[in-house]
Amino acid sequence: MQTQDQYNRSLRDLRISITDRCNFRCRYCMPEEIFDTNYAFLPKKQMMSVDEIIRLAQLFTALGVQKIRITGGEPLLRKDLPEIIERVSQIPEIEDVALTTNGSLLAKHAQLLKDSGLMRVAVSLDSLDDSTFMHMNGGRSHVQPVLNGIEAAAEAGLKVKVNMVVQKGMNVESVLPMVSYFRDRGHILRLIEFMDVGNTNGWNWNQVVSKKEMIERIHCEWPLEPMEPNYSGEVASRYRFLDGKGEIGIISSVSDAFCFTCTRARLSSEGTLYTCLFATKGYELLPLLRSGVSDEDITSHLVDIWYNRNDRYSIDRGKNIKEGTKVEMSRIGG
Repeated sequence: MQTQDQYNRSLRDLRISITDRCNFRCRYCMPEEIFDTNYAFLPKKQMMSVDEIIRLAQLFTALGVQKIRITGGEPLLRKDLPEIIERVSQIPEIEDVALTTNGSLLAKHAQLLKDSGLMRVAVSLDSLDDSTFMHMNGGRSHVQPVLNGIEAAAEAGLKVKVNMVVQKGMNVESVLPMVSYFRDRGHILRLIEFMDVGNTNGWNWNQVVSKKEMIERIHCEWPLEPMEPNYSGEVASRYRFLDGKGEIGIISSVSDAFCFTCTRARLSSEGTLYTCLFATKGYELLPLLRSGVSDEDITSHLVDIWYNRNDRYSIDRGKNIKEGTKVEMSRIGG
């Protein structure tokens, strides 16, 4: 079954957050002055169980979902992550199972996750400079544990991409060293424009390094040419190095929005469905699961939600459209 929204966008990708907790306090996601030791994270009973995650994943596949990404918070903080991945990977319709992580705990878990059915991992790393990186992650980790996690994932046979949020006044000077390091090691680096996700990261336009600026900076050092997307709806614009040493990606939801090809739905760890990364409204599914509502009725509800979806926040950004309180990225995993 192919489910389409008001702009004829199919539902193909599902991102499932399995925890709202994280061991980092990145400035653009969970600034420590907000998410401090007194912050009220979700109690376990309010989070989806493994069985509930799998039930929803199966219902979404009936609507066309073929790719599932496990996110957080930091998903490696959840001890039953290998079981979740194993059971997701056994759903016949699922063609791709991926994980987004900060990488600090990845080295000791990479092989088990691969053996459980994980195919790909995206690791967040915003600088190779230790002081810059620690400033951006709230002083929670040095660079080396993340690099160790990246290499352990690659050695385990996982496909690896590295995500770098680029922010003026923070880590612009880290872009070229990051490009150099990862192109020499055969990992795809994806540079991400600083986005106004949630309400706590102090976002403003003056801190955005645009896709155009990033490409120009890199092209001066290593000439680039654009590439075709791997598939319709791919979030990153692809560029290959003319010297043959791989490619990079740019995720540009601020300066070059890609809303009209978005095929992603997001589940928060408490089972709330969001149809946009910048959503101000969610749809609670966990009460339906726990009150005996049938799969057929839940599926019909999901179809109605997606059919009525008309999100295009990044296109409408700055048009004086009244905004509500957006969901935090730490709740839905980016």
